[in-house]
Amino acid sequence: MNIVVVGAGYVGLANALIISRNFETKLFDIDCSKINKLNNGKSPIHEKGIDGFLNSEDLNITFTDSDDKLYSSCSFVIIATPTDYLENNRSFDTTSVRETIQKVWSQNENAFIIIKSTVPVGFTESIKREFSNNRVCFSPEFLREGKSISDTLYPSRIIIGDTSPISDEIATIFVSGIERKDVEVLFMNSTEAESAKLFSNTFLAMRVAFFNELDTFAVNRNINSLQIISGVCSDPRIGKHYRNPSFGYGGYCLPKDTKQLKVDFKNIPNNLIGAIVDSNETRKNFIVELVKQKKPEVVGIYRLIMKTGSDNYRESSIISVMKKLSSQGFKLMIFEPLIEEEKFIDIEVNNNLEFFLTNSTLILANRLDSALTDVKEKVLSRDIYGDD
Repeated sequence: MNIVVVGAGYVGLANALIISRNFETKLFDIDCSKINKLNNGKSPIHEKGIDGFLNSEDLNITFTDSDDKLYSSCSFVIIATPTDYLENNRSFDTTSVRETIQKVWSQNENAFIIIKSTVPVGFTESIKREFSNNRVCFSPEFLREGKSISDTLYPSRIIIGDTSPISDEIATIFVSGIERKDVEVLFMNSTEAESAKLFSNTFLAMRVAFFNELDTFAVNRNINSLQIISGVCSDPRIGKHYRNPSFGYGGYCLPKDTKQLKVDFKNIPNNLIGAIVDSNETRKNFIVELVKQKKPEVVGIYRLIMKTGSDNYRESSIISVMKKLSSQGFKLMIFEPLIEEEKFIDIEVNNNLEFFLTNSTLILANRLDSALTDVKEKVLSRDIYGDD
């Protein structure tokens, strides 16, 4: 079985590496710098464990930035290209997915395509009609940022958006290289699988929004969030996971997936789905008001990343807060070692930690860090538990 994975991001790279334990695999990306790093045994993504896995495992994998005749003899193609949410179009940008599908079937109409990129509900069925080819399905990913290898090796579940005879073969691709042998594999049609993906992430966003609103309530009533959350989460039906207040949910998946599901609910009665999106914006505005009350001369932004051990700050909630403060005339300074430029969205970046801590009169930190211990009186954070 010859498999091609398209896209060397978190999803594509993790899947390609683990699939290549058992199958001949090629990983393609248009970014030649990513491919050069991989060919030199280095991960293009900052995540603990990827470099070790890449160099210690016996992998049958080739990395390439050329798709010339790439698909001509392959059995399966897994697409894991980005699908950003376009505010103007109120939908995911599925251009890269469509273009890849067209390229694959122009070289090999018998190749079976597995879409991992998150897409609108009904997208896969529309592809079948558009190309008059049923050899495509959707199989969602559920990876956490900074834990893509671990979550691929030990998945919570595997969903195959196909119920035809080939579905067992697709499941084998994703199950054969993992470490968790009791994983539940669910088979459903692609539209149901697309829905499961969006509803899963929207539920997670709802949980984040719930505890953020609880925290907003506690701050306004001058009572202790920790005590309330402890009392709430001691109920095993609620649980003690995913309960730490923040400046809002962010990252690459939750903001765009909640917005897409809200759009997919058009003309369908709902109250909750749209409120989740609105709640996140309300929370960010609340954080801005907390800053305004303190009237700082210089607001220091400590780190843009959403999670410890990640190099991803796309759609980070702190960036939205930062933009709101900047538009209201606050002087800002960013500490983010991942940014080498002197400015980020026209805001000064200063990665001299001592200078940053000394010259910030108020420090905004979505998540606390030991580096802030000596200046804790300057820090504004809603991080209660000190975790992600």
